[in-house]
Amino acid sequence: MNGSRLVIMAHGSEDARWRNPFEELTASVAESHGADTVRLAYMEFVHPTLAEIVREAAADGKTLLRLLPLFLAAGAHVAVDIPRQIAACAESFPQVKIELLQPIGEHSRVQELFREITCHYARE
Repeated sequence: MNGSRLVIMAHGSEDARWRNPFEELTASVAESHGADTVRLAYMEFVHPTLAEIVREAAADGKTLLRLLPLFLAAGAHVAVDIPRQIAACAESFPQVKIELLQPIGEHSRVQELFREITCHYARE
């Protein structure tokens, strides 16, 4: 059994329409790579929270969570709020290491896609 799991983290919203793309992304990754490989966590407003995902990982024997923030850039949520949540989880579940990845919006492929889309609209 693989000891790691990817955690996709979104901000969270009580509006289900906002959550749909994140839930669809998680389901698609799970379908492609296995249901045990990925979880979706929300920072606030809805469940599951990061703490709930870490609790589940500990129960499943996972020792590493790779946390991918679905944010465009590393603002206060990524620089302050998420690390605070990680620290709180580390106190409760020290056996589960959480690796914070760069926000998805800072990935070069995402930036290139944004540029292509923006150029497409600039030509219209």
